[in-house]
Amino acid sequence: MNQANGGLPLMHHRKIACSFRDLALFQIFQISLTSLRQLKGEGTDIRLKEQAINLALKCLSYDFVGTTLDESSEDIGTIQIPSAWRPVLEDTSTIQLFFDYYATTKPPLSKEALECLIRLASVRRSLFSGDAERTAFLTHLMNGTTEILQRAQGLGDHENYHEYCRLLDRLKINYQLSELVSVESYGDWIRLVAEFTIQSLQSWQWASNSVYYLLGLWSRLVSSVPFLKINSPTFLDGYVPQITEAYISSRFDAVQAVAQGTITEDPLENEELLHDQLDNLPYLCRFQYEKTSMFIIKLMEPILQSYTEAAKMTPSMSNDELSVMEGRLTWLVHIIGAIIKGRQSSSAGAESQEIIDGELAARVFQLIQVTDTGSHIQRYGERAKQRLDLAILCFFQNFQNVYVGDQAMHSSKQLYLRLSELLGLQDHLVVLNVIVGKIATNLKCYTQASDVIEQTLNLFQELAAGYMSGRLLLKLEAVKFILGHHTREYFPFLDDFSCSQNRTTFYFTLGRMLFMEDSPVKFKPAMEPIQQVLVTLEATPDSSFRTDAVKFTLIGVMRDLRGIAMATNSRRTHGLLFDWLYPAHMPLLLRALNHWTDTPEVTTPLLKFMAEFVFNKSQRLTFDSSSPNGILLFREVSKLIVAYGTGIMALPTPSDAYAFKYKGIWIMLTILTRGNYVNFGVFELYGDRALADALDIGLKISLWMPLEDILGYRKVARAYFALLEVLCHNHTTVIVMLETSTFARIVGSLEGGLKCLDVSISTQCASAVDNLAAFYFNNVTSGESPSSPAAVQMARHISECPTLFPEILKSLFEIVLFEDCANQWSLSRPMLSLILINEQIFNDLKAQILASQPPDQQQRLAGCFDKLMNDVTRTLEPKNRDKFTQNLTLFRHDFRAK
Repeated sequence: MNQANGGLPLMHHRKIACSFRDLALFQIFQISLTSLRQLKGEGTDIRLKEQAINLALKCLSYDFVGTTLDESSEDIGTIQIPSAWRPVLEDTSTIQLFFDYYATTKPPLSKEALECLIRLASVRRSLFSGDAERTAFLTHLMNGTTEILQRAQGLGDHENYHEYCRLLDRLKINYQLSELVSVESYGDWIRLVAEFTIQSLQSWQWASNSVYYLLGLWSRLVSSVPFLKINSPTFLDGYVPQITEAYISSRFDAVQAVAQGTITEDPLENEELLHDQLDNLPYLCRFQYEKTSMFIIKLMEPILQSYTEAAKMTPSMSNDELSVMEGRLTWLVHIIGAIIKGRQSSSAGAESQEIIDGELAARVFQLIQVTDTGSHIQRYGERAKQRLDLAILCFFQNFQNVYVGDQAMHSSKQLYLRLSELLGLQDHLVVLNVIVGKIATNLKCYTQASDVIEQTLNLFQELAAGYMSGRLLLKLEAVKFILGHHTREYFPFLDDFSCSQNRTTFYFTLGRMLFMEDSPVKFKPAMEPIQQVLVTLEATPDSSFRTDAVKFTLIGVMRDLRGIAMATNSRRTHGLLFDWLYPAHMPLLLRALNHWTDTPEVTTPLLKFMAEFVFNKSQRLTFDSSSPNGILLFREVSKLIVAYGTGIMALPTPSDAYAFKYKGIWIMLTILTRGNYVNFGVFELYGDRALADALDIGLKISLWMPLEDILGYRKVARAYFALLEVLCHNHTTVIVMLETSTFARIVGSLEGGLKCLDVSISTQCASAVDNLAAFYFNNVTSGESPSSPAAVQMARHISECPTLFPEILKSLFEIVLFEDCANQWSLSRPMLSLILINEQIFNDLKAQILASQPPDQQQRLAGCFDKLMNDVTRTLEPKNRDKFTQNLTLFRHDFRAK
């Protein structure tokens, strides 16, 4: 029940699902309820109870609107139960039945009873006859959950506990605070839920996965307070600070437990769970902000003082003591960062909140002054220190988004006044200087902690990407130093192979700042470190070019150059890089490919750099009409492609074919289809083999790969079919003049691509088929004898392989009529071309499709086919194509209507 059939279109599945819902589902649900009532006694077979409650759960989990819900998700949303179910759900005995089963059974029955209650708590508001019925339903839910807490029923079991937390959370998601407060038993309910939450936080080791739902419940409760229009007490003022303090205290307990080895996984290492909890925390903290901030400061100041003193101690504190201290500081920095981030969504933007933000932020900035001083500089290899620096980076990211970002430059005076009073940080520029100083320190001091380096570079890139913050960075001496000294001597991570992938991000950021000012004079000095590396490589003799030192240097410098190329977004900046690279350093790239073809660690970054370099984004490769640079660039690209393609095909294929060969091939094919920066007619006109050689190697390597491998790797498939689309559109004669067996294989692969689930691939294949069919229609079926060699060859192909085009047309009809295709417009284009080539083929196909349909439907469907060609003439003019596409849309709709 409720399982989608992959072979049916979504619309057809929706019809079946809705039909089953209307005709049978309610009766099945009533049977499950009747069975549960009859089986309620203690002496009944447990398996019958399991079947009955499972059936009820399946009914309540049904896809009521036919949208193919993901049943593995815990986020169930509002349940659209039909109105016909109203009398059963408004009957309080229904909901009580599941509470009774929870109270009298053990898991998995009790767990499934709670799951049924979660779904009942999620039913749509409009199902009920009126407010009185809905209030009665809510009252019963709250009384039932209150009774469970009063008696502590079943909450010693993990599964029950987790589902109960979800049930509490659902109550606030589906009901407004005003409705909860209006229930007579609200006072007892909120008191017991608060006590339960505090106990759960104190037992965090046992309830860690369920705390998220409890924090979500309380964050939603406090978020609703500003919209509460009735005067009934919420009691949140007293409970929320207790819950917030209990959560923070529980994080300190977790640090101690990690240090003592009583838990195996540090909650700080579970990034998903960490972020889920921190997302809810700002609402709780800002509810009674002054009280909560005082609690946080009271906790942090003694730890900060001890940590400061520890930096001066010789010998230093024990590693365990420092790890506990750093762990607690890590949690506090994460919490303060989350609170700062919460200001964006906080409705209370009062000055007092901004002042408290300043108080809390000042403690983190004070900590930053200590983390990289004294004996702490020996701790970069310790995981506790790394986690602390990751938390500081997270704080920086949140702080700059709220108080340094482009939108916040003039709206944070109170915060900076407080920071100035406490630490002398009087404006954005001074704070940015602190942030960049920490970024530079991390990049200098961390050599192997790849996650710290990655997050540091991501923050650096985010700062450089902002319009205002990027320009502020250029004023800082620290940034000027980085732009002039980006070598391994100053930044050791550049020398660590495990961090080499981060080099692209590093140089992308440097390139962004380098090109931010219209100053070509600064480009060459900034490129000097890379220039020296390239010159050294160029001077290396062939006998030494296959060493590990050369290998790692090539990998690094290619990633550096790719980052710089990514930062060039205009003709001017790309021209600077082109003039610097060509012709001086292009031979080195060719030499590297020739020597390292069998080493994907080298060829992949080299090819990725070239793919980026020739990517014509923002028309950055648009050269002046008098400039030969486009031709010169393509010549070099052609040499590289030919060298790599020839070399890779000559090598044996190891077990990991993708990493060793196909990854490089898809990048190579991508290079071939990118650019649009040169008039290709020039090459043939002047007898230049650059284009012919590039196309030849592109086709050879495409045909060399087995079709199943092409379709098995999505990136390879996208590059392959993109190349075929370009060739069929711009170089049709190249395809047509191939041998018939080769031509047939290419067309056959296009048919396979049409059936691909990836819409972009099937669209590319449709375009390629349309170009080939249009060429045949215009040059072969025009009524005259084929005149050009290409037309003669095309006619030969089709005469020797007469089923090529009919099979594709058949596949297109099957896709359009029997599948959910998101690119019907694209698929309609080749259909008209193929129909016009030979209308008899179309008539035969029509007869086949009609014969496969039920006899009672054939006459109606034949009429649909007749309308398909209404007012369509034998031309491929755009207007005629559009008319056919309109007819096809109506034809598809009428054909599928049953």
